[in-house]
Amino acid sequence: MANYHVSLDLFIAVHYVSRQRWLISLKLFRFLSANSCVVHCLPGDARSIFHRRSVVVQKREHTEVRQQQIVDAAAILIFKYGSEHLTVKKIAAEVGISEAAIYRHFKSKKSIITFLLSHIEEVLLKDISPETVAGEPVTLDVIEKIVRAHFSTIGVRKGISFQVIAEIISLGDKKLNKQASRTIDKYISRLHELLSDGVRDGAVREDIDLEAAATLLFGLIQGLVNIWSLSEGKFKLTEKYASLWRVYREAVAPR
Repeated sequence: MANYHVSLDLFIAVHYVSRQRWLISLKLFRFLSANSCVVHCLPGDARSIFHRRSVVVQKREHTEVRQQQIVDAAAILIFKYGSEHLTVKKIAAEVGISEAAIYRHFKSKKSIITFLLSHIEEVLLKDISPETVAGEPVTLDVIEKIVRAHFSTIGVRKGISFQVIAEIISLGDKKLNKQASRTIDKYISRLHELLSDGVRDGAVREDIDLEAAATLLFGLIQGLVNIWSLSEGKFKLTEKYASLWRVYREAVAPR
């Protein structure tokens, strides 16, 4: 154990507590997983807990992977056939597992859709995050670059995110509609934040209505994606976006 004393001190993770049990922190768990020879130097009860936790972590990772597979399958089915045709049976067939296996991860079809919406929100907001330009002035060229990159990823995903949101709204479920509305509001708020940074850095006119400008930019993005999807991808999103951006740029640039 002495040979590993310095390494273990760095992780401060094994504590012998009043009930004579070893508590192993996640930090040390990862370290031990990568250095199995160290595990053999632990006291017997600590070694036993490590192995039990190893099983738990593996199960959790498997659960996360399976949940993502289920959600991805739901998105594909909604995109292909519409939300009204989405069933747990079809999701199970798409993933290649039983319906019972689906219910081990989700209570119902609605809970799958709820999880899917959360995933879509995370993906969309990450695409237009101001963190992608952290440390540099937010010029109109920077905003254009962020939105163009967003269109590129939308193209790779075949516009599924926006189409799935539209399909979910068509279900008429009040709770799902509220969740979808919150996602869109957060998306527009992120665009608002980008434009606000542009005003701060002198790239966007100070007298502009930022809420209206952000909503207009959202309409430009969603509208173009809808047209592109209906045309079955017959044109390049980034090329069509370039001409639309020139018009938008003229509206928001300082006079």
